[in-house]
Amino acid sequence: MTELILDNDSFIPSPTVSAIHLGPLTVHFYALCIMAGIAVAVWLGSRRWADRGGDAGQVLDICLWAVPAGIVGGRIYHVVTDPELYFVPGANPWNAFAIWDGGLGIWGAIALGCFGAWIGCRRSNVSLIAFLDAVAPGVLFAQALGRWGNWFNNELYGDPTTLPWKLQIHQMDYATGSALTNASGAPVVLGYFQPTFLYESLWCVAVGFLILYLDRRFSLGAGSVFALYVAGYTAGRFAFELMRSDYANLILGLRVNTWVAALIFLAGAAGFVLLFRRGRSVALPDGARIDAGVDADEQPPSSGLRPKQESAPREHADAE
Repeated sequence: MTELILDNDSFIPSPTVSAIHLGPLTVHFYALCIMAGIAVAVWLGSRRWADRGGDAGQVLDICLWAVPAGIVGGRIYHVVTDPELYFVPGANPWNAFAIWDGGLGIWGAIALGCFGAWIGCRRSNVSLIAFLDAVAPGVLFAQALGRWGNWFNNELYGDPTTLPWKLQIHQMDYATGSALTNASGAPVVLGYFQPTFLYESLWCVAVGFLILYLDRRFSLGAGSVFALYVAGYTAGRFAFELMRSDYANLILGLRVNTWVAALIFLAGAAGFVLLFRRGRSVALPDGARIDAGVDADEQPPSSGLRPKQESAPREHADAE
């Protein structure tokens, strides 16, 4: 009988290649992971948006504003909080624009992404709150996929460990998109660490499915779905930041992102408590509903975390 034994020789390997070269074009796997996540978020968000009375195609239109703004915001946050990586003697300041090497701060991405979404919703004359509620679970799945870009880049790891699922990290040359090699031609291994990228990816998936279930089961109030996304994600992020050992600026001995995660968690949790009893968010504001021939008084009932009662089957159901 063959017996599976997990010992200190077990580990999660990391890729030794983070990009492929197609003639003059370099394709970075980090970017591909982000693009895959965006596609999932748009697909799921479109289904949930239609369930709120909107046109599924509007999600893509709004995302054309939100996604670029989010990428810019995420990069700005990263550069502002880690300026010594780009603006000290010996560093190349132009690398501040090299997002394919990693470095997108989720806090800046969400903040400026929401601003871009506001512009898109204004142009489409639809509710920003309903849009945020619709796309929140998909954004979590997008973040889960995006973390695998960190795996390709051999980054976002925790403390050294001997656990059977420890993560092998190579010394990468981001200019070539491959690991550095030693005299014998073998990739240089920096060590074995906690796979915090994997923990965060799995956490995002779990919270995403939890939100889908709760919103489908209890028809959460307008704005509370997004607030639950904020609270759920940051609860995990706080723990994962405590586990990380890669370089970061500190405040009172804790990483900047640890403090930010804690503060945003409190805001998200408070928002959920205040909003979950409201009526469910709908795509069209009251004025637009009247123009479209819909009675403005036909608002979804307040949930109060009661099971949803439906008088007729819906045409579109949330993905689970």
